[in-house]
Amino acid sequence: MNFVDKLLAAERGNDSLLCIGLDPEPARFPAPWAGDAARIFDFCAAIVDATHDLAIAFKPQIAYFAAHRAEAQLERLVAHIRAAAPAVPVILDAKRGDIGATAEQYAIEAFDRYDADAVTLSPFMGFDSIEPYLRRAGKGAFLLCRTSNAGGDDLQNRRLADAEGTPRLYEHLARLAQGSWNANGQLGLVVGATYPDELARVRELAPTLPLLIPGVGAQGGDAAATVRAAWRGDAQRTRGPIAVNSSRAVLYAGGGGDFAAHARRVAQATRDALNGARRS
Repeated sequence: MNFVDKLLAAERGNDSLLCIGLDPEPARFPAPWAGDAARIFDFCAAIVDATHDLAIAFKPQIAYFAAHRAEAQLERLVAHIRAAAPAVPVILDAKRGDIGATAEQYAIEAFDRYDADAVTLSPFMGFDSIEPYLRRAGKGAFLLCRTSNAGGDDLQNRRLADAEGTPRLYEHLARLAQGSWNANGQLGLVVGATYPDELARVRELAPTLPLLIPGVGAQGGDAAATVRAAWRGDAQRTRGPIAVNSSRAVLYAGGGGDFAAHARRVAQATRDALNGARRS
């Protein structure tokens, strides 16, 4: 089963559009784990165990592990997800962007070392910076397109004067990903929930690509507006899959020993809000 098939199967099986981001910050762990980076696996595994039936995907952010020398804990966590939720894909949020042999090494990191189903990439060095990932049969790659941060305007929203119709950079990238760049049929785009108009424009230009959508929850993106702008399908079939990410709002919903139960409640409420929007 390739990545897109697995994403669609998880959408159906868990009745979910919710991607749960795993961004562990030891300083925010509940007592007695607070500040203890050796507990990163324990914290994240508890979240996975509490929410795996509510998620379309899990998205570990590699920097939160590497900053604490916890790469081995990340490997262990992905193995735990495989055992606890084998039908839920893992998206490694790495945002790599390099060319040639270096890109090949990053692909080994994502797909061999961490056993991810998909990886996030920065495409601004061009097609040869993503091509090594596309050689991996069935593996997915999400290209940064219109991100949720305010600074995204600095480049992504600029117009390309030498292109037909003077599209904005993010529009040009969406066309490439829908078309000639999608060599293995497994490309997707990262588009922030904080820009629903641009999200709708990306969906217009890339009607079938999977979209990874951060910004719902702590960043303030509206769940209903996000689904209306981006998800495409009906009761029988999804034509444009989305994975709407929430990280901090789920992970740190509660600060006590019952933190995982609080995380489940927030995850369930978010999943239900997303489902309500696509069925309205």
